[in-house]
Amino acid sequence: MLNPDILLVKPGSQRQIYSHLSDSGLTAIEPPLWSALLAAFFRDQGWRVEILDAEILRLSWEQTALEIAQLHPRLVVIMVSGSNPSASTMNMAGAGEILRLLKKSSPEIPTALWGLHPSALPERTLREEAADFVVQGEGFHTLPALLTALRDGQTLKGIPGLWRREGGIPVAGSLAPVWTDLDTLPRPAWEMLPITAYRAHNWHCLGDLANRQPYAVLYTSMGCPFHCSFCCVNSLFGGPGLRCRDVSKVIEEVDFLVESFGVRHIKIIDEMFAFDEARVVRLCQQIADRGYDLNMWAYGRVNTVTGRMLGAMKKAGINWIAYGFESASARVLKDVSKGYQPRQVENVVRLTEQEGLHINANFIFGLPEDDMASLGATLDLACQINAAWANFYPALAFPGSALFERAQQENWPLPKSWSGYSPYSKETLPLPTKYLSGPEVLAFRDRAFHAYFQRPEYLAKIRATFGQEALEHIIAMTEMPLVREHVPAQGDSALRTRAVEACSAAEPTVDLGVRA
Repeated sequence: MLNPDILLVKPGSQRQIYSHLSDSGLTAIEPPLWSALLAAFFRDQGWRVEILDAEILRLSWEQTALEIAQLHPRLVVIMVSGSNPSASTMNMAGAGEILRLLKKSSPEIPTALWGLHPSALPERTLREEAADFVVQGEGFHTLPALLTALRDGQTLKGIPGLWRREGGIPVAGSLAPVWTDLDTLPRPAWEMLPITAYRAHNWHCLGDLANRQPYAVLYTSMGCPFHCSFCCVNSLFGGPGLRCRDVSKVIEEVDFLVESFGVRHIKIIDEMFAFDEARVVRLCQQIADRGYDLNMWAYGRVNTVTGRMLGAMKKAGINWIAYGFESASARVLKDVSKGYQPRQVENVVRLTEQEGLHINANFIFGLPEDDMASLGATLDLACQINAAWANFYPALAFPGSALFERAQQENWPLPKSWSGYSPYSKETLPLPTKYLSGPEVLAFRDRAFHAYFQRPEYLAKIRATFGQEALEHIIAMTEMPLVREHVPAQGDSALRTRAVEACSAAEPTVDLGVRA
């Protein structure tokens, strides 16, 4: 469609975010849920709307800018978002470059940035990027008003959530309210996307790695009521809180995805899905009653899940639950307001495995109170849990988090580029702790990854649970070292040796004969 009223663009940044891993098939390619949701919202209001997913089309930044220029929309919105809060900041590199290229070729096209990162840093974003506007918040109130003003030549003053320039100076509108009743929003415009092309995470499909498509993500609720200082998710929503969709609306969307596209793999994107036992059980029972053969995953929290909840989730086809264990240290957890005690972990792991769910265990190395002993204890905890999958994240101060504000106040070193906020990029630079440098933390994280995934206990579990193909996949994955700018070289023994020693007890060389 030439000359749409609004063009929603997902910048393709897989190579910058995941480095060479993006070429290996390990990573997911997730559909742009917010683009689909906003597209349906605008379409229902009578606007002509298009979505350009540069990632799924494998467009370079130059090609993306050219495509935008050819479509020549009334307004282009670069969607700086992903299916994880951390995915916003790391996508800023691509978003910024696309804007710069577009302004060179087609300066007359109005441009806006939307997403968690722009919402967290609206003034800075408008100062640094070649965008005409920054949308702070969800956009449901802001973008229709902006489109109307652009179409009718009206003043931009007074549009809630809109940051613009006056005389080159960033000017803020009033804060836009959140959309309180999620059930009045339309179903995301999935039909505007090549839904069968999207690919689930490798771990999500360990039992059938050849069939990771099609893949979809959906909300059953938005926001989180908690205040973890390392999390930035509520920057988009204006603060802590939880809004839930009616169960019937969620079921309608699941039906549509399954019946229209044959979707089986689904991520429930809610930050706090496993929260209200009665609601979770009711929703999961209705999904289970449909008899779909689904393979879903969702987030859980150590101090909110229950056995009844987990049992209902499994019956619905939620085969994986991701827990933010973060650290084995009560001191470290308390400092970042995580709000649970490590002693609760054993019971949660037992309940989860009793109900037949696989665990995706998430840990963060390098939180402010971490020292080498607490890092080692966290790795030990991970090995004791022996989850079917584990993510080891270096602590990064994402804009919008309290940790980012603290880092700025205390002048802690931060990544020099937005790409450096990806845990897997060459430029990754974790925060220093009170006791360790950022490079020390990163060296520990990278060694811990191999220590965990190369253990005989873990590999035996993978082979017994998912089969030989999954085992070979995991071993091949661990043979792909990351390229790091801030990890000390082999000769820099002062930093490297400490990380190696802390990991060495859990790092045997493994050979289960799969190459024979």
